[in-house]
Amino acid sequence: MLPPNWMALLDANAKTQFDHAVAAAENELALGKHVFPARENWFAAFNLVAPANVRAVILGQDPYPTAGNAMGLAFSVPRGVKVPASLKNIYKTMQNDLGIKPATHGDLSAWAAQGVLLLNTVLTVEESKPNAHADFGWRQMTDAVIAALGAGLETPKAFLLWGAQAQQKAPLIDATRHLILTAPHPSPLSARRGFFDCKHFSKTNAFLAASGQAAIDWQLPALS
Repeated sequence: MLPPNWMALLDANAKTQFDHAVAAAENELALGKHVFPARENWFAAFNLVAPANVRAVILGQDPYPTAGNAMGLAFSVPRGVKVPASLKNIYKTMQNDLGIKPATHGDLSAWAAQGVLLLNTVLTVEESKPNAHADFGWRQMTDAVIAALGAGLETPKAFLLWGAQAQQKAPLIDATRHLILTAPHPSPLSARRGFFDCKHFSKTNAFLAASGQAAIDWQLPALS
């Protein structure tokens, strides 16, 4: 389940919606439908970083609907899985920004280990049906998480909002304390509208440095 330190951020309505979402997704499994990511990875993003350790937030929409791709971290795929097009575009933007050579894998857990919350606003999906679980209640729960992180408490954070859906979350964030970065979505359909030159990775590190925090090492470890 959701770790207690994250559950504590939810108000009564968000907790109710969270319970509804979990029950609805589990019912899909009981009906024999293929739900991604695997049940044990529904809350992977929250298991890898505690609320107090979050320094940056990257928002995705819902998990990859292709078998073997979703791992509970926005935009991330397990090692050995072909890097998806959107993630390739993220790597290209990093190279343009920081000169980092694109990784040969798509596992972003090294970012999470440094305090980057890789949050999908919807935490489950049915195979081959993007947004199939969008109305389960996940969004009310993740909205509450974003609002709690963006309320101006504790450490200043960078919020990387890529695409229209992510940018709709900006009003939940206190822009006087946190950094809000917006750009087109990294999807091949929209990345050329300004994503490749957004420099969000260097801007995030400059903001962290200005607030007395260590920079994030965006270079992913090589495959062993």
